[in-house]
Amino acid sequence: MKTHVKVAAAAVAAAGLLTAAGCGSSSPAGSGSVSGSGGGVVKLSVLTGFTGPDGPSYQALVSQFNASHPTIKVTMDIQPWDAIGQKLPAEWATGQGPDLATPNFDPGVIFNYIKTNSVLPLDSSVGAADSQINASAFPPAVTKAFTVNGHLYAVPANLATVALYYNKTMFTAAGITDPPKTSEEFVADVKKLTLGGASPTQYGISLADHQTIEMWPILQWMNGGDIVGPDGCATIDSAASVQALSTWAGMVQNQHVSPVGQTGADADTLFSAKKAAMELNGPWAADGFRKAGIDLGIAPVPAGSSGPVTLASTVPMMVAKNTKHKEQALEFLSWWTGKTAQASFSKGSGYPPARSDVTVSDPNVAVFAQGLPTARLYLAGLPTSSQIDTDIYTPLLGQLTRGADAQKSADAAAKSINQLTGCKS
Repeated sequence: MKTHVKVAAAAVAAAGLLTAAGCGSSSPAGSGSVSGSGGGVVKLSVLTGFTGPDGPSYQALVSQFNASHPTIKVTMDIQPWDAIGQKLPAEWATGQGPDLATPNFDPGVIFNYIKTNSVLPLDSSVGAADSQINASAFPPAVTKAFTVNGHLYAVPANLATVALYYNKTMFTAAGITDPPKTSEEFVADVKKLTLGGASPTQYGISLADHQTIEMWPILQWMNGGDIVGPDGCATIDSAASVQALSTWAGMVQNQHVSPVGQTGADADTLFSAKKAAMELNGPWAADGFRKAGIDLGIAPVPAGSSGPVTLASTVPMMVAKNTKHKEQALEFLSWWTGKTAQASFSKGSGYPPARSDVTVSDPNVAVFAQGLPTARLYLAGLPTSSQIDTDIYTPLLGQLTRGADAQKSADAAAKSINQLTGCKS
């Protein structure tokens, strides 16, 4: 997964560890040798960016597959996301590289590979049988994001949601017995837990606005707002969105509930140092916070006026269009997303399973799994998602938390978004 920082599965924060030999960049896709008797052993190469502390969990899953599939040998090659992004597009476009890959931690990257016709549609393997990819078992937002023009092009290599982390000691000191359950309680608790006035000794929440998992869209969704609508037209300038952005930006700037301009790493450090009472984060962060000595509580994101909602984070796993081992690659994906594998991965990694029909026994993991049915992906289904994030939305947050007028700034952002998406309304 990725860490709180939007870089090299910098793992959903997760956060180099293992590096297994994979198919070289000069080799044809799926050119692994076939050896052995009785039909031989097919060698599959999988390129991933899981360089963080959750890396062993993915490697363990690969080992389980190999142990239960004696005629298929999967090797996972782990490289930084930046390196994958630099070489994989050209490799797959020319029929070279690994059989399977997680091209990026951003689901929107699938459009780049579909455009170059270098990724295999998975439709032939979709179904409800144990030996098939049961796309209907994935959260609807994930299946929708990975389906383009009616074809499924990826499966979730992992899945996570964002929950509310809170410092129980700080809550007790403030006389707060339970984490907030509604957006009104959330705002009130953030203010109450901010101590020290203009020079806080304790922040109510640690918010980040760049190089991070997406926190601010959750605050908009809670209020019924969004950034872009299903038709590709901007909704960042809607009344609900502007109200949410204005409220929270005003709290940051004027009531000092969180430092201005934090990266994801900054936000994590502040919470770890026991200088903030709350943070929005994913399952990858829990162990680190506990090791920092925090009496940690994890609760669902408070429900807003539009009901419960949170952020979903997933990494797409895809098959090269020109793999020489299509049947085995699809078998691997079917197994990876099956009930047994997902239950095992969830237990070992602390992530919720990628399927909604797998029971979670760990209460901490259950909090993240609880959010899956209503979780939403950030800027899902938009080929221009990376540009919107980098060039428009992230700068907007920086402007707002430094005092810019919310409506005027949102109007300007909406105009820029519509230019990128081609919205004519």
